[in-house]
Amino acid sequence: MAGPTPRQLAREETLRRIKTLALQQLAESGAGELSLRAIARELNLVSSAIYRYFASRDELITALITDAYNDLADVLEEATGPRRSPQRRWRDVCGALRDWAREEPHRYGLIYGTSIPGYRAPQTTVEPAVRVYSAFCRSVADWVDGQPEVHGRALRGQLAQTADALALEIDEPVMLALLAAFGRIIGTIGLELGGHFVGAFEPADDLYEAVVEREAGQLGLTD
Repeated sequence: MAGPTPRQLAREETLRRIKTLALQQLAESGAGELSLRAIARELNLVSSAIYRYFASRDELITALITDAYNDLADVLEEATGPRRSPQRRWRDVCGALRDWAREEPHRYGLIYGTSIPGYRAPQTTVEPAVRVYSAFCRSVADWVDGQPEVHGRALRGQLAQTADALALEIDEPVMLALLAAFGRIIGTIGLELGGHFVGAFEPADDLYEAVVEREAGQLGLTD
């Protein structure tokens, strides 16, 4: 099979450079200030040329979000070894999540931070987002135990649908426990990255470890 043509390679390189500059803007000014025209100037392109690569600012944001979800999912999928104990798997996946967030704070904020004014994520971002949830939940889903019954027909139905979407054969109480744990882990990382622990928990390593261990206990995980 023939490889990519020089033109295709050049396009891929330009796409990569656009995303790199967009991430720099993201770090410096936030997603709300992302400007395709400013990126075009950095690349010495006429402003109209950049729209051959991304039709709008929102399309570029969507590409950055998709990349962030997929990169994080790759990290989480690699973090858990099949022969490790449930609690070790839990520690590893939670540790990998925090490590990635601290290395990529602006990308983490793009997917789990404040909503971007005027931007509405399209359906195409759902699949990569599900990859993250799936990797996180799959790491320990088979060992979660001792969860209370879920009340409310509507909620039970939603939890069952979520488990199906993640391709997990688990009951509603386990799905709820995993979602709640994910929310608390994400929230703790978000507070740390947002500077809310400054002056109280510096560094936040011990606090995060305690939260992870507490959630392991709530999930019924053991070594």
